[in-house]
Amino acid sequence: MKVSCLQENLAKGLSIVSHAVAARSTLPVLGNILLATDQSRLRLSATNLEMTITCWIGAKIEEEGSTTIPAKTFNDIVGALPQGQVEMSLNVRTQSLNVRGGSFNNDVKCIDAQEFPIIPQADLTSGIHLNVTDLREMIEHVTFAAATDDARPILTGVLVKIEAGTVTFAATDGYRLAVRTAHLSSPAGEPVTAVIPARALAELGRVAGDQDEAAIMTLPPARAQVIFHLKDVELVSQLIEGAFPDYQHIIPRNYTSRTVMSTDAFRRACKAADIFARENAHTARFKITASGELEPGMVEIDAQAAETGSNEARLDAMVEGGSVEISFNVKYMVDVLNVISTPNVALETTTPSSPGVIRAVGHDDYLYVVMPMRTGK
Repeated sequence: MKVSCLQENLAKGLSIVSHAVAARSTLPVLGNILLATDQSRLRLSATNLEMTITCWIGAKIEEEGSTTIPAKTFNDIVGALPQGQVEMSLNVRTQSLNVRGGSFNNDVKCIDAQEFPIIPQADLTSGIHLNVTDLREMIEHVTFAAATDDARPILTGVLVKIEAGTVTFAATDGYRLAVRTAHLSSPAGEPVTAVIPARALAELGRVAGDQDEAAIMTLPPARAQVIFHLKDVELVSQLIEGAFPDYQHIIPRNYTSRTVMSTDAFRRACKAADIFARENAHTARFKITASGELEPGMVEIDAQAAETGSNEARLDAMVEGGSVEISFNVKYMVDVLNVISTPNVALETTTPSSPGVIRAVGHDDYLYVVMPMRTGK
């Protein structure tokens, strides 16, 4: 293998694939990045066996070939090289890769590419086309609500359902639920249901940041995998097996109080409350006062901490229905308000012991359900 490419392109490609490198593994090759020539481009791949990320960059190919190079060493070398051309040549017999850039000359010991796990190929002809802007937003709107511990592995994933012309993402950790829908540009064939690790989708959202072409999603038959193909990037993830909870029955069908507030003001008030609430399992009291004939409604957010002190914030609001006092995990409120971009947000409640629902006013494609906290009062 003998190739050359621009340092900035190589550095960008490494930043994309490096997140899939295994942090700790009994297989040394999983700590490496695969470098391979591929139709006048250089292909970079990394995997931890649960997720694989591949990126293609432009390169001048003088000799075809492949190898795997230690990820950290290669990242550090490329980061230290000056901008401009980087030349790489492989000694196949010794599996040593010579990396040159400017006045720098490096020889790195590699592992034969044949020891790298086989990467499945995507069948793009049968894939489902997803608008990449919608895909990024859906990932941002739901992944934070997935569980982060493995007590119930199924809850660490995001349920993806595709039926006719609609795609739905849903995530829950048992205490909250985020659901986002979007319309497909062209109807899908057979209905699709899969549970994809939230971490893999978060990585997909990261690498799709500057993409503008449609993403193609494929599910290879009988392989329990999903492949997302972008213009120069491909992500493969194992699916999570098991039955995702039937979340539809926990979504309240009606409410007795609907409170509309400024999203920014509500976000800032919740962040301030969480400074004190985090000492008390993030519990904050929300007192909603109904609007009068001449007075606007009001939301009072109160957080107490034995060691730190207390916080209280008052927000003007438009309250439809009766007054209510309810406690929520205010961190969960901050999480959802951080991803809502509409000027106003609505909080729908029924009783102090019933779930609350957050909706982005003007958009019916997103909802967030949060369970109330028990305060012992």
